[in-house]
Amino acid sequence: MTPPLNKTPLENKYFNRELSWLQFNARVLQEAEDKTTPLLERLRFIGIFSNNLDEFFKVRYATIKRIAAAGKAGRSFLGGIPASELMEIITKTVIKQQKTSLGILSSIKKELKKENIFMIDETEVSKSQSEYIADYFIQNVSPAMVVIMIGELKRFPSLKDNAAYLAIKMEMAKGDTSFASKNNYALIEIPKNVERFVELPSQDGKKYIIILDDLIRYSLHQIFSIFKYDHISAHMIKITRDAALDIESDLSKSFIDKISKSVKNRSDGDPVRLVYDNTIDDETLAFLMDKMGIKNSDSINPGGKYHNRRDYIKFPSLGRLDLQYEKIVPLPIPGLNLVGSILDKVAKKDYLLYAPYQSFSYIVKFLREAALDPTVKTIKITIYRLAEVSRIASSLINAAKNGKEVTVQIELQARFDEEANIYYAEQMQSEGVKLIFGVAGLKVHCKICVVEREEDGKLKRYSFISTGNFNESTARIYTDYTLFTANQKIGKELNRVFDFFEVNYKVKEYRHLIVSPHYTRSAIYALIEAEILNTIQGKKSGIKLKLNSLSDNRLIDRLYAASRAGVKVQLIIRGICCLIPGVKAMSENIEVISVIDKFLEHPRLFIFENDGAPKIFISSADLMRRNLDNRVEVSCPIYDQTIKQELLDTFAISWSDNVKARHISEKQDNQYKIDNNPKVRSQFALYDYYKNKL
Repeated sequence: MTPPLNKTPLENKYFNRELSWLQFNARVLQEAEDKTTPLLERLRFIGIFSNNLDEFFKVRYATIKRIAAAGKAGRSFLGGIPASELMEIITKTVIKQQKTSLGILSSIKKELKKENIFMIDETEVSKSQSEYIADYFIQNVSPAMVVIMIGELKRFPSLKDNAAYLAIKMEMAKGDTSFASKNNYALIEIPKNVERFVELPSQDGKKYIIILDDLIRYSLHQIFSIFKYDHISAHMIKITRDAALDIESDLSKSFIDKISKSVKNRSDGDPVRLVYDNTIDDETLAFLMDKMGIKNSDSINPGGKYHNRRDYIKFPSLGRLDLQYEKIVPLPIPGLNLVGSILDKVAKKDYLLYAPYQSFSYIVKFLREAALDPTVKTIKITIYRLAEVSRIASSLINAAKNGKEVTVQIELQARFDEEANIYYAEQMQSEGVKLIFGVAGLKVHCKICVVEREEDGKLKRYSFISTGNFNESTARIYTDYTLFTANQKIGKELNRVFDFFEVNYKVKEYRHLIVSPHYTRSAIYALIEAEILNTIQGKKSGIKLKLNSLSDNRLIDRLYAASRAGVKVQLIIRGICCLIPGVKAMSENIEVISVIDKFLEHPRLFIFENDGAPKIFISSADLMRRNLDNRVEVSCPIYDQTIKQELLDTFAISWSDNVKARHISEKQDNQYKIDNNPKVRSQFALYDYYKNKL
């Protein structure tokens, strides 16, 4: 337990954001440890844990390091902890978590052996496997490999962000005159375009996997055959760089060009973390740190033999369906057929899609129909993250080719997806799609679409509003709501959002939508105040929120005020939660759970009891300062009573989870929620809920 988390509420009313995030990642690690999780999925959770950590260091840790480097304490920004102290706490916490993850990985490998799946290293290769490896190395690995002799280079090469390298040390033989020094060094970059896990030929019904790193280790004598050495060793290292984009102000360049250049320059960002094999000798480690300019004050994490464990996300299935989650077939939405006109159906009533329990194909169908329908005149959509092969983008290009006026607000600064978005932006622009690149100083994070169709001489609006990205790949593993509606008032206000993108010095007015950065904070405050007033007046009250993150202190203070007034507050928060629940006289009426399971919980849902007539919104916004004040976000009210009940039902199912839910408590110990009720695993129960509706 880290010291700041043990402070009493009087000393600190909020959990530190970064340390809360590390607790979220610890919950991911719990899934890798959970023996009820299928074995191969446990490996993949190790990968997710590692990938999360990489991104955390690129972004959050890098920000803290910049604050410390500027000589600032950053207490107000960092929840009361000085930046330098927080960096130290993070490093200690991560080292402890990494040690735990290595132990879990070791236990998983033992379990794999019981299933006749063997992960071997370079010391365990049989003669027949040796022949296969030699051929595989020549055909697949050697052509893709980069080997840099660094021992006597005057300028050390710039190592790629989050690439894995084998640091090679050769102790040269007596009489060898290749190099001036007795020890010489090299770096081998582990190729990213070669599978990390190499499946070797099966033997006697047993499957064998060798990690690419070990395959290269096995081939060291072949790689360095021209040198005479007495001993050679290889230890893995990895650096993580600051991922901030430095966008130049050259007015002669297009925004696409500026972002593109900034993404390329990201590879030159300052190192913020070094991870190394803890068996590396001190001399080699000191040599590398000196050459890379890494100081002891940086985050230096001793690890195991293998880094980039995020690659376990793509661990091969090996044909073992029994060791994986059962694939679900996305269900249809009752009354909404994928055959025939989806716009005609939406014209009559609203529909709700809850992916991945229901099929994402409805969104693609909506756009494809709009692209072909001769009465459709305009399509406007926001894009934050697209799939690598995007049917959304192809539908929009198709629409432009059919003469529709297509407007796409694409967020080029969607972190770590900039390159994909740049690719599609250029493709769409070349096909006649009108692109908008957002508002200066604001990321556009809302997920909205408006289609205008001419009917009886008038334009009628058809819309969809989502809590998640229009991305068919992530829609298979992210849970998200999407509302389809022909409500003309909502459609009109969505058009105002698009107007704001182009003429953003005018603040629009909204009677239905809640839009950041101008209205979300005040609107949520007002909804909370209404529940406090209802409680005081003896009316029905309550607040239920489902979020990815809750970190805005001022909004947390409003929830504390609601708790003190007696309002029951139920929060389902997957990730960061800076609110401390269950503290007497501060938050005793607030409960918080976090569900980590097969799918990534992603929807944002706001429910305010409103004296028995609930006000319900789906939203793109988490309750973080950036979402409230520094992004364009849209929260959409739900007016259809059937859909309202559906959202209340789905929240109740998630809240009743007593299998994969953890309590967020003052102790920050991620204890599983245990009660005497029948077992409910909410993600499985939600699928059954929708199946029973058919």
